[in-house]
Amino acid sequence: MSTRTLTVLRRSAESIDAKTPAHRDRAVDGLRALALLAVPTGHWLLGGFTLDSAGLHNASPLSSFGFFAPLSWVLQMLGVFFLVGGYASVLSYRRSTGRGESTGRWLRGRVARLGRPVLGVTAVWAALIPLLYALGVPGTTLRTGSTLVIQPLWFVGVYTVITVLTPYCVLASERLGAWAAAPLLAVVAAVDFLRYGPYAEAMPSWLSLLNLLPGWMFAYQLGVSWGEKRLGRRGAWLLLAGGAALFAVLLLAFHYPASMVGVPGEARTNSHPPSLLVLALAAAQSGAAILLRDRIGALLQRPALWAPVVVINLSAMTILCWHQTAMFSAAASGALLGSVPGLTAAPDTLGWVAARLLWLPVFAALLIGIGRYARKFEAPWQTGTRASQVRRAVAGLLAAGFAVFALGLA
Repeated sequence: MSTRTLTVLRRSAESIDAKTPAHRDRAVDGLRALALLAVPTGHWLLGGFTLDSAGLHNASPLSSFGFFAPLSWVLQMLGVFFLVGGYASVLSYRRSTGRGESTGRWLRGRVARLGRPVLGVTAVWAALIPLLYALGVPGTTLRTGSTLVIQPLWFVGVYTVITVLTPYCVLASERLGAWAAAPLLAVVAAVDFLRYGPYAEAMPSWLSLLNLLPGWMFAYQLGVSWGEKRLGRRGAWLLLAGGAALFAVLLLAFHYPASMVGVPGEARTNSHPPSLLVLALAAAQSGAAILLRDRIGALLQRPALWAPVVVINLSAMTILCWHQTAMFSAAASGALLGSVPGLTAAPDTLGWVAARLLWLPVFAALLIGIGRYARKFEAPWQTGTRASQVRRAVAGLLAAGFAVFALGLA
């Protein structure tokens, strides 16, 4: 990198730092950026493909290398994401109501910010699928790509529902303090006992879905209590120690799957919907995040470290919605050449792992390129005109069509 480029980057970082308000909580933004980056990193490292005459199929190196499971403990940072989400939401909610705004208006604003990028990526994919098929891309490959795209979007849907419940999280925190998350943990523990315990064979298959909301709401409720100053360092130490102990017991004594993400071919999964092991990890991560807050905040006083955090946070939904498209676009192009190590070759050798590491910068570059155009979906849409209403209706219809295709309903 040339001296001139370094000078431009340094000045840009200093400019971003100078424009940052003094009251900005840099540590929380840093934690959010770290959790955000863990999503594409995890998907790019633990998601692979196989190629046959029908096209590309999804695969995972975890099927061949179980010893990689501990890597998922680090890359599965949704607990931290929900923690800082709850923290930021309650502060935003308090500021909004303090200005005299209604709860409904606050909720509509939050939901719109989450929904616009999702509608954008699904509408674009819906328009691309028939075009790509006409150009000769196999239908199997297109279904594989649509499955990849829709995988992270479930998270946005759950996060949206939990955001809508923020006022109730605030009430729970006011009444129970830091213990407001404990009932959520108890619900997940009870469901896990029923679906994995001595009565497992008599339980209906849908029972696990009862964990979906309380499982992911656990860390969000901790974040609300943290933002309300009802969760401090003593509680953080308890979360860290208790979460780590519970995690170890569930792994060693109750034989929960070691991977925090689903492994093809395995009967049990920790993440869809979340098991008690996910909450144990979220508790430990949340405790560590709260304890490290001051240190992280001090580090992010440096412009060179703070500037990337700002950029990542400004592009949060773009990263979540489009990172799988970046990886898929590379794989679909590579499929034209046949079996490419680390890309379209089966992820069943250590050579694949080494090759995949070399592909990560390519995926990142593709995501940056896509993001230059996709970022517009995060901006508020024009309203009040007939043309804008038509555009939103068309986008909604396209998004619905993509969902039907991606979920295998058509």
